Amino acid sequence: MPRKGKLETEMTNQLVKLEREVVGRGPQDARAYIVDDMVIIRLKGVLTIEEKNLAQTEIGRQAVKQIRQILRETYARDKEKIVSDLTGCRVIGSHGDISTKTAEQVEVFILDKNLEQLLDG
Repeated sequence: MPRKGKLETEMTNQLVKLEREVVGRGPQDARAYIVDDMVIIRLKGVLTIEEKNLAQTEIGRQAVKQIRQILRETYARDKEKIVSDLTGCRVIGSHGDISTKTAEQVEVFILDKNLEQLLDG
């Protein structure tokens, strides 16, 4: 199995690539973290110019969050496949949210094994 840092970098790269394909642009910064049986992805600077403008009002913030949630649900299987293929673990659940205030997105993938322990072992 690859070292933890290398695996985190490869997951980051592949998930950012998918994000670019789906949204049309990638985040300004991204990082994957392997913690026990979870993979946590933190994406910074994810809002488009249009989304930033919409987020100036309450109804706009709700619209941005709703559209991003629909996109997440649409492409969840693709993201889970990337994580599963790279880690060799089955993804048993995934969750995500976006902040219109900080322009950050977080994705959490729950694995069927403690990957961090496997990598350290």
